[in-house]
Amino acid sequence: MAAEPLLDVRGLVKRFGGLVATDGVDLAIAPGEIHAVIGPNGAGKTTLIAQLMGELQPDQGSIRFAGTELIGMSAASRARLGLARSFQITQIFKRFTALENVMLAVLATQPAALGAWRPARSDPRLHEPAREFLAVVGLAARAGVAAAALAHGEQRQLEIAMALATRPQLLLLDEPMAGMGKEESERMTALLRGLKGRETILLVEHDMDVVFALADRITVLVYGRAVASGTPAEIRRDPQVRAAYLGEDDAA
Repeated sequence: MAAEPLLDVRGLVKRFGGLVATDGVDLAIAPGEIHAVIGPNGAGKTTLIAQLMGELQPDQGSIRFAGTELIGMSAASRARLGLARSFQITQIFKRFTALENVMLAVLATQPAALGAWRPARSDPRLHEPAREFLAVVGLAARAGVAAAALAHGEQRQLEIAMALATRPQLLLLDEPMAGMGKEESERMTALLRGLKGRETILLVEHDMDVVFALADRITVLVYGRAVASGTPAEIRRDPQVRAAYLGEDDAA
């Protein structure tokens, strides 16, 4: 018997006036899988993520996470349940070191200590896990470097370390390869491959080579509607996907 989905989205609808940004979207993500959501610009991918995180409230539908209905729940409450995300534009504290950024993320899991950042900076209970998460993303040697001085790809790695430091049940990555060169993209792909099976990840990404290299399952959005969902092999074979998104047809 298949495991219950960690995330189970049913009939999600979000309208902006006459525009239907998500049109009855169904999405199920199993524990431990990397599930990619792809689609052309304007397909509704970022709107979908915003609804999952509580930044937008849907007009219809259901979002169940680890058995709990999320509709009506605040973004902060969802984060406490175990949802974490990265953004298309990196969200880090650039004046702090890489280590301090991750320490802050660790501290955020301890609300009673949030007002005590200054003494906490020397607390080994923050230093040790922060260094571990930096090592996971390949930044152990850059711990003392100011985030502003890190390369773009390193800043993206740091953002993932910060997300992981909150010990999420589900990590939502919104365009993690955005703005990266070839070598940076290869490093990020290797990082995410190393998380495969250890973390449950919803990946929104335009780079199809990355998607097909990493994803266990893929859902394709076109004009706010999920037109296909399946394994990478199934998505490659789907004629509707090939025509609408991959730029191919049956004669190719």
